[in-house]
Amino acid sequence: MGTPSIGDIIRTQGTERAERTALEYEGRSVTFGELDRRSSQVANALQAVGVGPQECVAFVDKNGPEYFEVAFGIAKINAINVGVNWRLTPAEMRHILDDAQATVVVVGPEFLGHIEAIEAELPTVKTIVAIGGHDRWADYETWVAAQPVDDPHVAPEPDDVAFLIFTSGTTGLPKGAMMTQQGFFAAFSALDQWRLDPESVSLAMMPMFHFAGSGWSLLSLSMGCRTVLLRDVDPAHILQVIPEFGVTNIVMPPSVIQFLLMTPGVQDVDFSSLRAILYGGSPITETVLAAATERFGCEFIQLYGLTETAGGVAQLDGADHDPVNRPHLMRSCGKPYPWVELRIVDPETGEDVPTGAVGELWVRAPQNMPGYWRNPAATAETVTPEGWLRTGDAGHRDDEGYLYLSDRVHDMIVSGAENVYPAEVENAFMRHPAVAEVAVIGVPDERWGEAVKAIVVIAPGHQPTGDELIEAAREHVAGYKLPKSVDFVTELPRNLTGKMLRRLLREPYWKGHDRGIS
Repeated sequence: MGTPSIGDIIRTQGTERAERTALEYEGRSVTFGELDRRSSQVANALQAVGVGPQECVAFVDKNGPEYFEVAFGIAKINAINVGVNWRLTPAEMRHILDDAQATVVVVGPEFLGHIEAIEAELPTVKTIVAIGGHDRWADYETWVAAQPVDDPHVAPEPDDVAFLIFTSGTTGLPKGAMMTQQGFFAAFSALDQWRLDPESVSLAMMPMFHFAGSGWSLLSLSMGCRTVLLRDVDPAHILQVIPEFGVTNIVMPPSVIQFLLMTPGVQDVDFSSLRAILYGGSPITETVLAAATERFGCEFIQLYGLTETAGGVAQLDGADHDPVNRPHLMRSCGKPYPWVELRIVDPETGEDVPTGAVGELWVRAPQNMPGYWRNPAATAETVTPEGWLRTGDAGHRDDEGYLYLSDRVHDMIVSGAENVYPAEVENAFMRHPAVAEVAVIGVPDERWGEAVKAIVVIAPGHQPTGDELIEAAREHVAGYKLPKSVDFVTELPRNLTGKMLRRLLREPYWKGHDRGIS
């Protein structure tokens, strides 16, 4: 048997479980056999318009069965899947499509105007296919139905690129992280630790342009699971489908967990089918994790990873979530997987720091990206010649080998000569019942260079003062880490995957100053 490929996922399941449900979507069930046949038609349609191996095909739409038809169709001809963040502006989409040198764009009805606005600025795009139809472009259903169901079966090499996953672009322009065929499957070496089996019912609601959406969904399908697919992240809908379909396994960021806990009716939902919730992507406060563990009543598994590592490289297992006997582990993101090498490095010298000291996390693992698409300069800044990936995350390891994240290296606040990591201060603030959400940033200070500021979303029914919150946090963090001031807002800016956009919070305070914080 040759090297497994992403196309083999649906070939195998389409043969062995042809009549079994692969996707549940808005009242429609799609079998593995149907998905196998439809993806072969997409593959043939792509070849008919001239798409060859290792050429890029872009998809611009929210979640739907069409994504998987296209994704597997792309895989069956060894082309490259480019999921485009549909929340971007037309100009931002143009950057991604141009950088990827996409030859085909498949676009959903909500985003036709975006592509129309930039159509003349896409020199490499030869074909645009519209889901739901268009007066000039090919209609998706007609385009697919015209093709035979024979699998073209173009076999990839292990190092061939399977996906371009563009970074969130919280600073600068998004970069396309290359995920290879072998990197994709290396990322799934831990699937037996994620409580999935062929009888699982998986819930997928994260956007497919992000690995938390596409990677989790493809993993579930590779196991033969039935996957309940939501078009978008909708807390009320999530609470509805969990008992309706008997969902057993979910992956979601901490922000969605928090939104679920705040959704009316959450106390009345039957969560007894849940086996495990995998979470990651941004820090979770101890308060939210404790409340979620009590309400959902299932195992919680934390994953630490990046787009550039194709998902998780470390895991805090369910057994480690023990607030009574090992409460300190609730602040950890676990241990690296056995096949993952991890270093904690002084970012200035490149030398390892002692156990317990904070430094930048460097990772070397089979699933690491080989680099950024058509961007050797950014690749050289991120990947060392020895294959170590500089994560940009700050953290430390304890004597038992558990990993603790402090924050992004560039989010660290330097107040006087002291380093302050926002996540630690945010955890202290979240212990107060009046705090629904909080972000901690550094703002200009003539005396200290930077001063710590907390920006707080108040929980309903509370009216705290800033001084009250600072004093309450004093019990949990050193005095030099405490905010000098507190601002109140109605919401905090986040991108679609739940990451805090601290840059947007900092900008008003640093405007007019000679330096800012990246």
